[in-house]
Parts: sequence; structure tokens; C-alpha cells
Amino acid sequence: MQTSFTVGDLSVEQFVVGSLENNLYVLTTPSSDEALLIDATSDEQSLLDEFTRRNVTRVVITHGHHDHIGGVGALRSRGVKVLVSEPDAPLLDGYDATLVDNELIRLGSLALRIVATPGHTPGSLCISPEGIKVLFTGDTLFPGGPGATQFPGGDFPTIISSLRRIFATCDDDTLVLPGHGASTTIGAEVGSLDDWVERGW
Repeated sequence: MQTSFTVGDLSVEQFVVGSLENNLYVLTTPSSDEALLIDATSDEQSLLDEFTRRNVTRVVITHGHHDHIGGVGALRSRGVKVLVSEPDAPLLDGYDATLVDNELIRLGSLALRIVATPGHTPGSLCISPEGIKVLFTGDTLFPGGPGATQFPGGDFPTIISSLRRIFATCDDDTLVLPGHGASTTIGAEVGSLDDWVERGW
């Protein structure tokens, strides 16, 4: 499944792929002929061809779980640069650069801020386009709660701290685009944080 929309100068194409229905996002701006991909779930030939046609030159990995990195090798073989947080880099077979908290990635005239949000994995991150109320959350935040923390490297108090940071810095009308499933907004989720803490997941 594929959908597309535009927010300000940011155009987003969303691809839903794989048995876990991962969301992949291709970002473009009018000021650049390059595109940036968020996550690399699949090495399916037709999908790789789509990314090549869109001139995807870089992919940002939100975290190193297998369902988000399955296409890394195939993308790198096509010259796409793979960017991942340093804590999650060992989970990948290969990468080209590591990312740190608050680092800015340029896409034409648009800056994409890297927000470290550990908890689902030690190196989980979100991507926040500067001046645009959109947040790509990977598996950190979904409609109805945080990402799972029962896997190796996951930690529930840590992901709650990450969510507190997000909620404190994002406006309520910020669109949340997660790594699986439907979108939501910060305002729709922020009031439930204490309930999530009480239930423990």
C-alpha cells in the first residue's frame, strides 16, 4: 500500500510493506532532487526500484530491529548511504555513518532533527523536520502507547522518559507517523502518559 501527502515544504510517500506492515517513508522537498528514506524493511526488487526512481540517496534507521533493517544490504549495494544511531549500529550488517542526538540532516533547504528516544532499543530515534509539525517516531510512539520494551535492550522507564521529552517539546497538533500502523497526534496521546505508566507497558 502506498499513500502520499504534503506538509509545508515536506512531501511524504508512505509505503506499507512486509508481514508486520512496516511503514516506510520517502521524504522529498522542492529544493532538492534527492530523497531520504526512513527505515529499510524490505529488499523486494520492485520496492528498491521505486526508491531508485525517486533518487533515494540516504536512509535513516529509526532502530535496529530486524523488521526495520532487512533492506539495508540491498540499499547499500545501490549506493544508498545508511545512517543509524551509534548504540544500534552493531545490530546492522553494515552502515555508513552514525547519528547523535540533536544532529541536523539537510534535505535541500529543510533540516531534519535527530531526536534520541531510547527505550524500545538503546539507540531508538525519532526524526523531526524543523518548522514542520510532523514527527517520525519509529517504534517509540504509537496510537495508544509506547513501543514494546520486553525485547533485549528494551527498557520501559527509559521509553517513558523519551516520551516525556517528546511531549514537552512537540505541539499538540504535531502529526505522529510511527513505524507500524495508523498515524496519530501528540495531543491525542499526551494525556494518556500517566495511564501507560500505571499499566506498565
